[in-house]
Amino acid sequence: MKTEDDTVQFTVEGRTAVITLNRPKALNALTHPMVLRMDRALAAWERDPAVDQVLVRGAGERGLCAGGDIRAIHDDAKAGTTASAEFWRDEYRLNARIARYPKPYVALMDGIVMGGGVGISAHGGVRVVTERSRVAMPETGIGFVPDVGGTWLLGRAPGRLGTHLALTGGAVGAADALLCGLADHFVPAARLPELTTALAAAPVHEVLPRYAATPPPGELADRRPWIDHCYAADTVEEIVERLLADGDPAAKEAAETVLAKSPTALKVTLAALRRAAELGSLEEVLVQEFRVSCNALASPDLVEGIRAQVVDKDRNPRWSPPALADVTGPDVERHFAPPAGGDLVL
Repeated sequence: MKTEDDTVQFTVEGRTAVITLNRPKALNALTHPMVLRMDRALAAWERDPAVDQVLVRGAGERGLCAGGDIRAIHDDAKAGTTASAEFWRDEYRLNARIARYPKPYVALMDGIVMGGGVGISAHGGVRVVTERSRVAMPETGIGFVPDVGGTWLLGRAPGRLGTHLALTGGAVGAADALLCGLADHFVPAARLPELTTALAAAPVHEVLPRYAATPPPGELADRRPWIDHCYAADTVEEIVERLLADGDPAAKEAAETVLAKSPTALKVTLAALRRAAELGSLEEVLVQEFRVSCNALASPDLVEGIRAQVVDKDRNPRWSPPALADVTGPDVERHFAPPAGGDLVL
């Protein structure tokens, strides 16, 4: 069993500080101690003249990070305690620090990068994907709403691509991550060790052009016409109606995917995305997301969604309320109220 001290490792190689998430059996899922240690290390390196740039990567072959420890969130929500809110408070502060980091922050988004994994990578200044990358904000499938600045990122994707990804929870590969503004460069996975070694000796802006390549084709560019039309609708119900009426098999599949998600989470997600697009900074969006996340803890769908997907793994959540039409305006609005424990302060 890993101790707290080795679940995330910190080294300095040349003039590059390296963060290695080291829980490969748990797909490098983030715990609260990991978040706190990353934040302390980044704060120290920010002031260290011996460090020119930072690299974050995941141990093992499966991915950078699958997100936060949602079993812990499930247990906290069932118990009615505050550990999740305290975790999110520190996690979102870390996301904001990464986004404003004054030195190059290089994220190797190889393999699975989901939820909290997006938060520690896609806000960085240099984001590298590979042919193995699967990038997603899959929260609606567990009765939750995209967080860690996810509504800020998705709200700024071209057209309505971000709304499509947020509501379906779908994972995208390298080309589509680049298209959506979630990544900057494609490097073949086999060349990542070589790239990492080179970064120890030279600045990323000098090194990366030697390794960057053209990714395999994506799927979303060709689907933009129906995505932009369908997801421009004012409500989730109308989005689904447009998807079903479109005639493209991929649109119908998207509708079926959306309808399997938590109705409450879907409506709150759409509202959060639309509001995030009107806010002026990532910090303002993180405050909004903190409110939504804390209020979602009181929703039966979060416990039920994690139970169905992760605990019992029956993949058969029983959402409450069960239908989109049953989710009222006040049901959505309560998610945006300041939480009892106080707002996030950045």
